[in-house]
Amino acid sequence: MSSPSYVLTISCPDRPGLVFAVSQFLVERGANILDAQQFNNRRDNRFFMRVHFEVDGADVAGLTSGFGPIADAYSMTWNLYVATDPLRTLVLVSKFGHCLNDLLFRQSTGSLNIEIPAVVSNHRDLERLADAYDAPFHYIPVTAETKPEAEAQLLNLVGALDVELVVLARYMQVLSDQTCAALPGKIINIHHSFLPSFKGAKPYHQAFDRGVKIIGATAHYVTPDLDEGPIIEQGVERINHRTTPEAMVQVGRDIESQVLSRAVQWHSEARLLLDGSRVVVFP
Repeated sequence: MSSPSYVLTISCPDRPGLVFAVSQFLVERGANILDAQQFNNRRDNRFFMRVHFEVDGADVAGLTSGFGPIADAYSMTWNLYVATDPLRTLVLVSKFGHCLNDLLFRQSTGSLNIEIPAVVSNHRDLERLADAYDAPFHYIPVTAETKPEAEAQLLNLVGALDVELVVLARYMQVLSDQTCAALPGKIINIHHSFLPSFKGAKPYHQAFDRGVKIIGATAHYVTPDLDEGPIIEQGVERINHRTTPEAMVQVGRDIESQVLSRAVQWHSEARLLLDGSRVVVFP
């Protein structure tokens, strides 16, 4: 049997001795490093690191207390995770089910190390899809008048279910600044990459009318600035004059599903570190 494995992520001001300090800490505990990646942001003098290691006779509490003094000495922002623990992920969706279906399927096959304790929607259209995967479905309707109450229900669910990540899988509601601030770096959104050129209804038809040759999708962390949060992943597909608006919609949905699943996977594996308005990705 393999030893228990953990992931340590670090961001801090760059200075000599950082890699040595982390390595020495692990060696002293008999740990075996399985994978290590680092990035030095020379422009802002910031250091980022992700270390996946295995070790016998240790636990998160012991490793955390042991690493604390090192982290303090180097002004580190850091987290330690059990690598095999599934990430508890709440999925929000409206009427388009392609991203939800993809996430539920990948979870069911084990290709995504997440656990979906609930699906939340402002419509009932996808309740049967959630039921097919035994994912509890919560119908929370949203109007201009009930939006504060609806978001309060959402945050209550996050707390009650120990949710670690919220995914907007084509959830067609704008979250309030207060909700975004309550879950910094813990909400991922997906949308087509025609923004800001083609806003509003039928963006693919607008793109068709303009003769667009590339369809794309963007996954990003949600911030109070609408659709301007740090970008995690993007995907594109070339099209041509023969591609109808309906075909463009289908291509776009496929890209959205793939891009969102990669973003969720990387987040669940602690491969994403925020660097101001950017995201450091250790794929």
